[in-house]
Amino acid sequence: MQTATPLRTRLALVAAASAALAAAPAVGSPQAAEAATVSVQNQVIQLVNVQRTKAGCRALALDARLSRAAQAHSIDMAKRRYFSHTSLDGRTFAQRIRAQGYTGSIIGENIAAGYPTPKAVMDAWMKSPAHRANILNCRYTAIGVGSAVGGPYRYYWTQDFGG
Repeated sequence: MQTATPLRTRLALVAAASAALAAAPAVGSPQAAEAATVSVQNQVIQLVNVQRTKAGCRALALDARLSRAAQAHSIDMAKRRYFSHTSLDGRTFAQRIRAQGYTGSIIGENIAAGYPTPKAVMDAWMKSPAHRANILNCRYTAIGVGSAVGGPYRYYWTQDFGG
């Protein structure tokens, strides 16, 4: 059995730490921002599915097409400083979702602004009868979530649903 000297151990630890840091996205990089966005979106989906389970609905599955539509809308609202289901170019949520290739027979959308965390936005949606109805609609089977920071409300959220 060979034992490492304290110097070899320290060098190995430094090398391992350097490799881990090199592999991680830099703070402020597009990769770090994307990873943070995905984490926030997954938190919203988890909170949605907790509410749906309580109501006797099955959990929603993440759909990449709905996610693209939701994320693009949240970014657009933050960048262009508006808050509406209709984009400034006149597109409806249905047109945005269909443009991403989603073909499910039913679709819906929730938006919110000004809530800094997934829990805060979910609490607000659950207190609103129309938003709550979308979240607890057992006919939906898929979800996409978008979030963006900017604009006058600072935090923008979009949930796109499909079934």
